[in-house]
Amino acid sequence: MSARIASLIASSTEIVCALGLEERLVARSHECDFPPSIKSLPAVTLARLDPEASSAEIDRRVREVLKGALSVYEVDAAKLKALAPDLVITQTQCEVCAISLADVEKALCQWLGTAPRVVALAPDGLDDVWADIERVAEACGVPERGTALVAALRGRLDALAARVARLSTSSPSGRSARPRVALVEWIEPLMVAGNWTPSLCRLAGGEPVLSVDGQHAPYVRWSDLVAADPEVIVVHPCGFDLERTRREAPALLALPGWGELRAVKDGRVALMDGNALINRPGPRLVESAEVLAEVIHPDVSFGHRGRWWEPFAGSAGRG
Repeated sequence: MSARIASLIASSTEIVCALGLEERLVARSHECDFPPSIKSLPAVTLARLDPEASSAEIDRRVREVLKGALSVYEVDAAKLKALAPDLVITQTQCEVCAISLADVEKALCQWLGTAPRVVALAPDGLDDVWADIERVAEACGVPERGTALVAALRGRLDALAARVARLSTSSPSGRSARPRVALVEWIEPLMVAGNWTPSLCRLAGGEPVLSVDGQHAPYVRWSDLVAADPEVIVVHPCGFDLERTRREAPALLALPGWGELRAVKDGRVALMDGNALINRPGPRLVESAEVLAEVIHPDVSFGHRGRWWEPFAGSAGRG
């Protein structure tokens, strides 16, 4: 059983805490911020990029760093070693989103004696997220807690899907039973969500456009999104909280044909906290699906509006 855990990605920190093992955490990444109580833990990572730069500038710098075969993040190897974890949790899913396995291996390569066990998560789709929860539980010596947590999360999503399915059969005239939804994961350049997000959208009663299950978020041409003319648009840039998304969203107003999109004219454009929820593959993907359900079905409420999402002021019939 692993007594001392260093969780170097925000999603695994949430998983460890949801498993009831917060007291075993001895280190976190600079991005780990939930539950709030873990912020007192020492952070052993940092980013090489300016998080306050514009979307376009962040994308440019990421390309430069990766082109130079460098990492977007750094691990403080000395601090990590001093904290003496038995288990280190990282990921191989995305070099841009968080500390990678290569970063951790580099930090551990000079350790003498017994190095900690390393578990690298790699969720592509929603089922992979559940499998990763069970892997973390197994590595921590509490497999039964992982099984129970996954069952509870799946149960909540099943209940959500059943609820919106009932609404879909009685949708108002002129409104699609399953609206077409554009899930915008980055604004400049434009990207739509992939991986587990299309599945969450379907569970919430929508039909994602241009997104592909189980694949990384793709770059798309603005003309393709215009051609798709979605009925709902959800803007949730990876790594941006709601306030930051609010600052970036006005760039959409300058795009040709923005005002002619059906979602814009109908006031069905929403800004969402992509950092805390939908882009973090952990237990709060259930809350992410609930937010999508609130956006897609105005008669549904889980109490998330105003905290995790808000209507975009750049859409005509907002409110």
